[in-house]
Amino acid sequence: MTILVTGSSGHLGEALVRTLTAQGRAVSGLDIRPGAFTHLIGSITDRDVVRGAMAGVTAVLHAATLHKPHVATHSRQAFVDVNISGTLNLLEEAAAAYVAAFVYSSTTSVFGDALVPPRGEPAAWVTESVTPVPKNIYGVTKAATEDLCQLFARNQALPTIVLRVSRFFPEADDDAAVRSAYADSNTKVNEFLHRRVDVEDVVDAHLKAVAHASAARFAKYIISATTPFSRGDMAELRSNAPQVVRRHVPDYEREYARRGWTMFDGIDRVYVNDKARTELGWRPRHDFRALVARLKADEDIRSPLAQAIGSKGYHDRALQQGPYPIGVARS
Repeated sequence: MTILVTGSSGHLGEALVRTLTAQGRAVSGLDIRPGAFTHLIGSITDRDVVRGAMAGVTAVLHAATLHKPHVATHSRQAFVDVNISGTLNLLEEAAAAYVAAFVYSSTTSVFGDALVPPRGEPAAWVTESVTPVPKNIYGVTKAATEDLCQLFARNQALPTIVLRVSRFFPEADDDAAVRSAYADSNTKVNEFLHRRVDVEDVVDAHLKAVAHASAARFAKYIISATTPFSRGDMAELRSNAPQVVRRHVPDYEREYARRGWTMFDGIDRVYVNDKARTELGWRPRHDFRALVARLKADEDIRSPLAQAIGSKGYHDRALQQGPYPIGVARS
């Protein structure tokens, strides 16, 4: 009854292995890099490694990936090799081993250009029905792999759940203008209104997806903190976010003022988690209201799990451009 976690030396992978181990469940961590929560060293691009890792496994939590910050440091072929071919290896071996549940950690980045409405239009209300328009090789490979997951669910009867997870990594924002305009914690708390989630809630969603996979056979879910907004707020939210937030969470202003923080002037998209909460029975505990309450109590805004993991970074060396050296992707 072993659960295989790929990417176990990474942020989400470690969080999954930590949690499963604490629950007393049998878990095996696979990663190309050694780590305290990794049991098997090897690449998902190596079919023999994947086949060996699948022995005795009843569920797969697939978190291994090249991320968006790797776009400028890795070739497009590397993204195809790891994100697509590596996942294909896992799917084929999981199907051959009659694994009972395959949960794929995807990303809201698959939506790409669909997330930014034209100037003057309301903020985007982003549900699973929005058609992805990937804008870089990262998004393209994640979207393609979602289709692979659906193919195996349909043709190989492999119960598969795709989780489109919003931001949860603790590294600095990928937008230099945002980094210069806002304190890092200010930015992150703001984002819990519309595009961020705590890793503790991400882990809980993955474990609920394992339990739900056999009934769903295949499904996609957005995993993001519960927003206080409604669809009727979208026009005003785009042009005057502070006023909308004040209406829903009036306590925030006093706590922000105490820290010299500011709300974003406008918000251009809101990730909606209704489907995951309804179908998975997922109950995220970390949202904007909860974080404002922690600010009042002068507590850490991060969950205990997020604090334990800390920041891992994306690169094996310091880069002059910072953690997100996004530019023209290498060929």
